Parts: sequence; C-alpha cells; structure tokens
Amino acid sequence: MGLRINDIVPNFTAETDQGTITFHDWIGDSWAILFSHPKDFTPVCTTEFGAVAQLADEWAKRNTKVIGVSVDSAEDHRKWKADIEKFAGTQAGFPIIADTDLAVSKAFDMLPAEAYLPDGRTPADTATVRSVFIISPDKKLQLSMTYPMSVGRNFAEVLRALDALQATYNTPIATPANWVHGQDVIVALTLNDDEAREKFGEIDAKLPYLRFTKDPAA
Repeated sequence: MGLRINDIVPNFTAETDQGTITFHDWIGDSWAILFSHPKDFTPVCTTEFGAVAQLADEWAKRNTKVIGVSVDSAEDHRKWKADIEKFAGTQAGFPIIADTDLAVSKAFDMLPAEAYLPDGRTPADTATVRSVFIISPDKKLQLSMTYPMSVGRNFAEVLRALDALQATYNTPIATPANWVHGQDVIVALTLNDDEAREKFGEIDAKLPYLRFTKDPAA
C-alpha cells in the first residue's frame, strides 16, 4: 500500500550534505516540503533546485522547511550545490539527503522494494524519484505530486498549493480552482448556512452546495 494523504510520513535517519538528520525531529513544528531527484548533475534537476533556492524567503514566510532527496552521496551533493548556486544566482541553503541505499525513496513509495543502483546507472534507473511531498507539522502527508523526467516542476504551483493547504488546515473551508492567497474560499459542506454565517460572516451562495466567503486568513 502506497503512502496516502493524511498518513504519518515515514521517519528516518539519514546523511545529508549538512550532516545527519532524523526526519521528524528536523521537521519540528514547521511545515515541510520534501522534493526528490533521480541523480545529481542533471539538467532539469539543477534548474529545479535553483528554483527552490530562489524561493527561500517565501518558504520562511510560511514556516516551511525544504529538503531535497537525491540518490547520490553527500559529497556529490556538496559539489553539485556549487553548480546549482551558480545557475540560480543565490545560496542553496537547504539540505539534500544522500539516499544512496534508496531507503527514503522506497519508504515514500517512489521505487519498488527490489530496486537497486546498478553500476554505471543513469537517471532512468531511478526515474520515479521525481516527486514532491508537502507535510504538515503533525507529520502527515498533505499533498504529493510526481513528474516525468522531461517536465520541470513548477515551484510557483508548489507554493500556491502550500498556501491553499495552510489556509484550509484545521479550518472548514476549501479552495476553488486556480485559487491564490487572498481570494475568496469555499465553505465546507460540514457547515449549514447558519453555521457558516456564524463562523465566517457573509456568504455568497452560487449554488446550494457552492458557497463562497472571504478568506479568514486574508
């Protein structure tokens, strides 16, 4: 059975380019984003790590820690970061997990149990390690996305999804298609109209089951 939304994410101890971490302890009381890559020194991954580095202030505003996973060594990660920082024009301050034994990739259901790293491997050997996981402070998986090798991830969308998750976390609202922070939100169906007005004030009922209200966090 794969990892599902609202599952407690696996805890693990691993080496990173910044030292040893235990994952749940590293998350602490923050949100976390774990984003994985099949190999260091590859073109698409370099642009993605650069995009994450450029968003450092945005992650910090949202009390969110970011951490990479790549199935190469911590020494390779440190060397690769020089390329990432040169491309991005900024420091890549987040850690990268050295998943050389594939333990993290398998625990997060990115690779089958029998997967291994052959001699002379290429990124195709670990192609499915191209995922993003957003994790809440209670260590539960809130969202996951997996991309093919040919498509660079849109971290503006990851940021938008994080905003939506934080807006709706433990609050009886949802976000509509293409929502961005500050726009109206949808009242959850767990509230009737009177309960919704008591909690949120004015509501705008487009349909009996589709009711909008101002974003409580805006």
